[in-house]
Amino acid sequence: MPALNVRNLSAETHLALRLRATQHGRSTEAEVRAILDDAVRPKTPVRLGTLLAQIGQDFGGVELVVTRDPAPVEPANFANFE
Repeated sequence: MPALNVRNLSAETHLALRLRATQHGRSTEAEVRAILDDAVRPKTPVRLGTLLAQIGQDFGGVELVVTRDPAPVEPANFANFE
């Protein structure tokens, strides 16, 4: 598992982290992990379709007209399939 060392942390910041950890009932290390997780993870999951739509909009969008042919379609016949 990756590790991270934070050097030159002020005494005030360290104390604030310890107090915050105590308030949340966890160790200072666990509190720092929680803070970092909250800072870098998106609040809502990014969905692929939404992301692709946004990329399309960034390039000016695409006009897409979807129509359906009203003519009936012959169903597939697999009776003579060998």
